[in-house]
Amino acid sequence: MTGPPASYGRAVVIGVGNEFRHDDGAGPAVVTRLSGRVPEGVELHLSEGEPTRLIEAWDGAALAVVVDAVRAEPAVPGRLHRLVLHRAGPGAARPASSHGLGLGEAIGLAQALDRMPGVLILHAVEAADLGQGTGLSPAVAAVIDALAAAVLRDLRGPSRPR
Repeated sequence: MTGPPASYGRAVVIGVGNEFRHDDGAGPAVVTRLSGRVPEGVELHLSEGEPTRLIEAWDGAALAVVVDAVRAEPAVPGRLHRLVLHRAGPGAARPASSHGLGLGEAIGLAQALDRMPGVLILHAVEAADLGQGTGLSPAVAAVIDALAAAVLRDLRGPSRPR
């Protein structure tokens, strides 16, 4: 498989979450699923969502794809969301991660420090269970392959065959 489109440059995929909090492990599960399947040169990272570590992972990237579980009201467990930020400026949308402090704060801090990637794509899945324990809920487990496929489409870029 060839690398990401030349227009993108360096690309990273960051799976955010904690596999010991049920559906919060969706991001890491997607990164595991992508291992060995991403275009050459794409970096895979795991993160528990701490803002400075997220910024370090995507620093200098032309494309950063973040996969995370989110809370929603009313929740539809397993529903997928995709949000694209192009070098977002002040007042950009702040995604609601399943973590108390995380992606929204990382975006705000990265904007203030001028350390946003060229394009940031958030793939999120609505969680059913964020309590202590291992294993994804059936609704979230059922969409992990679709989530991984969506990330691969983004890595191939708009001009690539899907």
